[in-house]
Amino acid sequence: MSAPIDLQATFIPNDGEFFRVKLALEIAIDEVVNEPGCLRYELTEATEDKLVLTERWESEEALDSHSKGIALQDLNESLSALLAEPVQVDRL
Repeated sequence: MSAPIDLQATFIPNDGEFFRVKLALEIAIDEVVNEPGCLRYELTEATEDKLVLTERWESEEALDSHSKGIALQDLNESLSALLAEPVQVDRL
């Protein structure tokens, strides 16, 4: 059995887009927390400069399924014009 995978995703909104980015993340969170293997998917920091999403997946397979899932595709589409730079995802 593989160890859980912890990630942190950092989102830098364009000027004036903080609330739209936060709303898009909140919508995604409502969907993703019900995905198989999702142990944690929550907004852990939210300032005008950045939003940080902390994730925990039970396995590499669960993370892979999430990466290909509709919720993440929808989120990426929603954020495409709202971010100042690409999302930074770090393994913890």
